[in-house]
Amino acid sequence: MKLSTNLVVDSLQDVADQARRIEELGLHALYISERTHNPFLQLAVAAVSTSRIKLGPEVALAFPRNPMVLAYIAWDLQRASRGRFVLGLGTQVKAHNERRFGLKWERPAEKLREYILAIKAIWECFQSGKELKGHTYMGAGNYLSEKPLGFNGEFFKFSLLPPMFNPGPIDVPPPPIYVGAVNPLNCRMAGEIADGFHCHGFHTAKTLKANVIDNIQAGLDAAGRRRRDFTTTAPVMAVMGGNRRELDAMRGACAG
Repeated sequence: MKLSTNLVVDSLQDVADQARRIEELGLHALYISERTHNPFLQLAVAAVSTSRIKLGPEVALAFPRNPMVLAYIAWDLQRASRGRFVLGLGTQVKAHNERRFGLKWERPAEKLREYILAIKAIWECFQSGKELKGHTYMGAGNYLSEKPLGFNGEFFKFSLLPPMFNPGPIDVPPPPIYVGAVNPLNCRMAGEIADGFHCHGFHTAKTLKANVIDNIQAGLDAAGRRRRDFTTTAPVMAVMGGNRRELDAMRGACAG
C-alpha cells in the first residue's frame, strides 16, 4: 500500500510550495480534483516544482475536452514531469455534462472506452513517428499521406497528424490512464483497457468490493490481464486531532 493525497489550493502561486512539501513528507502521489479550477494548470506547476512524486488529476472530465486536445496536454505533462504523470479520467454525471458544459449525453461508458482508446492511438503516433512516413508535401500545410493515424470510432474519428503538429517522442513511457467511476460498466471497462482506477470517496468496504473491485476484476479477466499490473486508489476521510475537541470538529467536517 502506498499513501497519496489531494492538493486543494485556489491560486497557482500556492502550488509549488505545497507540492514540494507533500513530496518531502514522502507521499507516493499528489492528485488534484477538477472542481473550481483547471487541474492541468496546477499540475504543470507541480510537475516542474517536484522531482519524485507522482502527479495527476483525480479525475479530469473527459467529455468537455476532445481526445486530441487532452492527448497533447498529457504528453506535455509527462515530458515535464519526466514520466511521473498519471491521467485520471471520468465522465461526470448527466446534469453536469448537459447543463454545465452544454454537451450531449450519450452512452457514457461506451464513449469513455472509445475516448481512452483514441488517446492511446494518438500517443502511439506521437511516440513512433509513423505520421512521418509516406507523406508528400503539397504546400500551405497540406499533406497527402498514408494516414497512419487512422482511429475510426463511433464517437471519435482521427486521421490526420502532419509532422508540424506532432510533438514527437518522449524518453519515458506514455502516461498511464486511470478511470474514476461508480458505474459497473465503467468499472469493468477500466479493468479491460485502463491502467488503474480512482475509487469514489463515498464508499464502505462492502460496497467498494461489490460495485467496483469485483467489476474491475471481471474486466481484467475478460482481457486476460493480471491484477498486479493494475493500480487502484481509494480515498479515505481521516479524522485527526490532538484532543477530543479537535477530533469532534474534524469528524463533523467529514460528516458534512
